[in-house]
Amino acid sequence: MKGESMKTQILVIGAGPGGYTAAFRAADLGLKVMLVDAQKDPGGVCLFRGCIPTKALLHAAKLITQCKESADIGITCNDIRIEPSKINAFKDGVVNKLAGGLSQLAKARHIDFIQGRAQFLDSHTVSITGMDGQETTASFDHAVLAPGSAPVQLPFAPWSRQIMPSGPALNVDSVPQSLLIIGGGYIGLEFATFYSALGTQVTIAEMMPDILPGADRDVVAVLKKRLSTRLAAIHTRTKVSSIERKQDSCAVTFEDQESKKSNAEFEKVLVAVGRVPFTQDLGLEKTKIKCDEAGFVKVNPQRRTTDRAIYAVGDITGQPLLAHKASHEGLVAAANIAGKEKAFDSAAIPAVVFTDPEVAWCGLTETAAKEKNIPVKICKFPWMASGRAMTLNRTDGLTKIVADPQSGRVLGMTIVGESAGEMISEGVLAIGQKATVEDIMSTIHPHPTLSETIPEAAEAFHNLSLHIYRSRT
Repeated sequence: MKGESMKTQILVIGAGPGGYTAAFRAADLGLKVMLVDAQKDPGGVCLFRGCIPTKALLHAAKLITQCKESADIGITCNDIRIEPSKINAFKDGVVNKLAGGLSQLAKARHIDFIQGRAQFLDSHTVSITGMDGQETTASFDHAVLAPGSAPVQLPFAPWSRQIMPSGPALNVDSVPQSLLIIGGGYIGLEFATFYSALGTQVTIAEMMPDILPGADRDVVAVLKKRLSTRLAAIHTRTKVSSIERKQDSCAVTFEDQESKKSNAEFEKVLVAVGRVPFTQDLGLEKTKIKCDEAGFVKVNPQRRTTDRAIYAVGDITGQPLLAHKASHEGLVAAANIAGKEKAFDSAAIPAVVFTDPEVAWCGLTETAAKEKNIPVKICKFPWMASGRAMTLNRTDGLTKIVADPQSGRVLGMTIVGESAGEMISEGVLAIGQKATVEDIMSTIHPHPTLSETIPEAAEAFHNLSLHIYRSRT
C-alpha cells in the first residue's frame, strides 16, 4: 500500500452499517469515495460479530425449541441431535456470503476499499496503516467517521477462554454446561435464548431492578415469564463483584442491593454490560472534533461534527447503538455532503430484541410518557384473543399503542410476541407519517395474521376491539 499520497472527495473510516452505507450512497450520488476498515470486507461488527451471526444462531435455537414443543400439538421429536460444528458452519456461511456481496457492491461502485487503520493528521488528511504495517497518506474534502463501538470490559475480569465478550461467544465449538451472563440487556438476553436452547444452564445477573431496562414492564413481564422456565436463574438488583478464574471454570461472587454476598461457579462467563465508542488511536485531537462527557462524538442533525469537514455516524455518535440507526445516519451524512439537505429524525427508531418471544418498540413508550408527564392513552390487545397466535400455539403476546388522548395520533408502539420485530415497522411508519389510530383501523390487514393485533389495539382507543368485549356502561 506504500506509494504517493492518495486523494479522494470522501473518506469513510469504518465499514460497518453506517460507514458502508454512507460510502455506497455517496458513490451513487457521483462522488469519489475511499473506504477504510481493518476487515478485508465491509460489514463491521454487525456482520462479523453482531447482528447477523447472532440471528443465525437464534434461528437454530428457534428450531430446537419448536422441536421440543411440537409434542404439544401432536408431533413428537424423540431424538434431537445438536451438532455445534454444523451450526457454526451455517452461521459462518451466512456471514461470508453477505461479506462477499458487500465487497462486490463496493467494487461495482468503484469505491477504493483499503484494508487498514486510518488516523487523522489534520482535518483533511489521514495516515493509513495497512495490515502489513506499511503506511501511506490520503487527503480528502470530507470524511465520514464510523468506527463503531467496543464491548465494555470489567476491570477485575480480563478477557480469557472462560471470560468472554459477545464476539467469542458466537463460536459454538462446544456447549458449556453452565454459563453466567452479566447484563440483562439486548445482547445478554439474546445469548441466553440461544445457549439455553442448546441445553446450557444459563444464569443472568443484572444490576438494574429488572431485565431490559429500556422496555415497558408489562412487556418485559411476558418475556420474563417464558425465560424463567428456560433459564437456571435471573438475578436482578445484583452485581458481580469478583471473578476468580480456575482451570476449567470461574468462581463468581455476587452482591445484592443489601450488600449480601453469595458465590457460585460457572464453566464460562459472558460479559454483556454495554459498549463504548471506539475513539482511541483515531487522531481526533488533531481535528476540531469534540466529544461529550460519555466519549461520544458531538454531531448536529445533518451528522456533521464540530469540524466542518468531518461527519460522524453510528455508535460513535451515541445511543441507541443500533445498526439500522447507523445506516440511516450514513444516508443522511452522504446526502448532506453531496449538497442534498437532509436531517436525521430520531422520533421513531425501532428497537428489536430477538429473544423468544421477541420484543420490539418504537417512538414513545408508556414508561417514558409517565416519566415525562406526557398525557397519553394506552391501547392494548392481548394475543390470547388472536386467532393466528392460537394457530401458532403462541398466545403469550401483547400489542400496545401509545396515542395522543385528544387527536388519537400514534406516538409509540410496543409489541411482544412471535415476529414482533417484523411487525414493528408499521408503528415506525405510523409515527413518521403522523398517522392516527383511525388511520390504522381503516387499513385492511390480512387474516389470519399477527399483524391484525395492531388494528385491534388501535380499536381499543374507542373501546371497540371486536375480539375483546368491554362493557360501555
